[in-house]
Amino acid sequence: MISKSTNKVDDHEFESMRQSLLIVRGQLQSGRIDPEFVERQLDKTVDLINRMEAAHKQFSQQGRYEALFNVSRLLGDSLKLQKVLDQVMDAIIQLTGAERGFIMLRNDDGQVEVEVARNYDQQTLAGDQFNYSRTIVNQVLDRGESVLTLNASEDPRYAMQESITERSLRSIMATPLRVRGNVIGVAYVENSIIVGLFRQDDLSALEAFAGQAAVAIDNAQLFSATDQKLAARLHELSQLRRIDMQLSETLDLNKAMGATLDWVARIGSADIGHLGIVEETEDGTYHVVARHHYCYPTDENTPIYLEELYPSVADAIVNQQTILIDGDSPKDEHIMIVPARRENKVVATVVLVRTNGGFSDDQRDLVERIVARAAVAIENAALYAAVKAADLAKSEFVGIVAHDLKVPMTSIIGYADLTLMDGGLTDEQVYFQNRIRETVERMEMLVSDLADISRIESGHFFMTPTRTPVLGIVQGVRDSVMTQMQARKHTYIEEVPSNLPDMWVDYYRLLQVLNNLVSNAYKYTPEGGTIRLIAERVDDTIRFSVTDTGVGMSPEALRMLGKKFWRAGDEFTRSQPGTGLGFAITRSLVEQMGSTISVESEVGKGSKFSFSVPIAPENAI
Repeated sequence: MISKSTNKVDDHEFESMRQSLLIVRGQLQSGRIDPEFVERQLDKTVDLINRMEAAHKQFSQQGRYEALFNVSRLLGDSLKLQKVLDQVMDAIIQLTGAERGFIMLRNDDGQVEVEVARNYDQQTLAGDQFNYSRTIVNQVLDRGESVLTLNASEDPRYAMQESITERSLRSIMATPLRVRGNVIGVAYVENSIIVGLFRQDDLSALEAFAGQAAVAIDNAQLFSATDQKLAARLHELSQLRRIDMQLSETLDLNKAMGATLDWVARIGSADIGHLGIVEETEDGTYHVVARHHYCYPTDENTPIYLEELYPSVADAIVNQQTILIDGDSPKDEHIMIVPARRENKVVATVVLVRTNGGFSDDQRDLVERIVARAAVAIENAALYAAVKAADLAKSEFVGIVAHDLKVPMTSIIGYADLTLMDGGLTDEQVYFQNRIRETVERMEMLVSDLADISRIESGHFFMTPTRTPVLGIVQGVRDSVMTQMQARKHTYIEEVPSNLPDMWVDYYRLLQVLNNLVSNAYKYTPEGGTIRLIAERVDDTIRFSVTDTGVGMSPEALRMLGKKFWRAGDEFTRSQPGTGLGFAITRSLVEQMGSTISVESEVGKGSKFSFSVPIAPENAI
């Protein structure tokens, strides 16, 4: 008997064996068999087969190691979870020669979900093709141990299982995917045709690869989770930026509250939402008056107090903390109450209600941050509304006072004129009567300016445009100012072409504007100056300009020009009568006409004021 050799099989041995077999065949054909020779050749054949089998196993093992190395290298090239799963599954099928393969992973609830299912041709299987042995998968998950069966249909452990009998499953192999001591899933391969396809060394190779694959899958999951959190954070920051922009663009209280409630209701996936303002009562208590609602029917004539609808609103205000109220079941109401705080004081309260599950921590956090931002906008808008209301009340008060003063001032001037007309007064009495008249006239001018400002600010100042000739306006200005021009020894020049078209403007308001500009020109020009009124056509407008050779204004004074009650501080300007309201009124009137006043000025050389009014349409009356 020839002993086994561990030497590799070479070509010479194959040729020698071939010749020996030919000799044995010849002996068989001739009937002259040498038993000892045949025995020796059989031993050589067995030895050769054993060595070939060992070489084949060694070659297969080397192939697995090479495949493991190549696949491991590929797994490190990607952190995309689905790509990693596909690579792992294809590699397992390639290593084992399986017909189909599955990778199942535990979800957050501990349940197993098929993440990838592939066949030998590297095609993804549809959901209706997910027929695998759940018994084997659950066993691997529960015990954390691999399973190998050569013929599941006859294996007493699994032969009676429905998933095995339905598909007549034969060869099955499954191993746990383990990371940091925890089983995160199962790698499962099967073949429904071949019995005994998988051997112990196949299982060992699968286990070795599963260890590397589990790490790659875990890394991809961590990266995916981190990427999702980063994306969610970026989305959250983007939302906050848009909210900040929207809130910063308005000082309208209703708009600020409406925008806030709309944002938080959508972010919180709320079915119902309310936003209420905290209002203190005379007895020191408070009401939270709902000002805006989200998907909630209301009657505008009936106020809604949130502390009555949701009693926990009171606790949220007292404690200045968010309150979450969860129902007994997912279908019950889940309520989130968020107070909007400013300087340790609750200025508003948001209430969100949903019936499809509670609010998540992320939703609560984002809603609280939005409400904190909105608190500033709501307070600013409320302060602005209060200022506007006070300003309107002031304007209305000034208007009433101005109206009530006009009648007695007219009477005073009338009595002064009658006294002067009667005669018989001493020079001193005449002097005092004239001073009375001049003082009342100045008061009348001030009252008139205050009345105009009041009407403009309260929105009660209206214009009625009509077809107005340019020369008619110029004549009206001339009639109003010539007496003062002559008294101050000014030269008054009109540069007005006679062929200018009619304007579409309120005659009396345009006359008021030009009178104000020309009167400012002659008042702030020392005696002997030159005042010009210029009118010219520019496109579809008539452009008016008033120039003077007066004291002029510095850049600092120009920046202050138009502020109510402001007057320049130089001695000459202060010596002239005025209220500091004339230019503010003039500018407002020009803006209501659809234009703006441009100002050019230089100290010691004079000023130029210009604006435009539209030309009348051909069919205008």
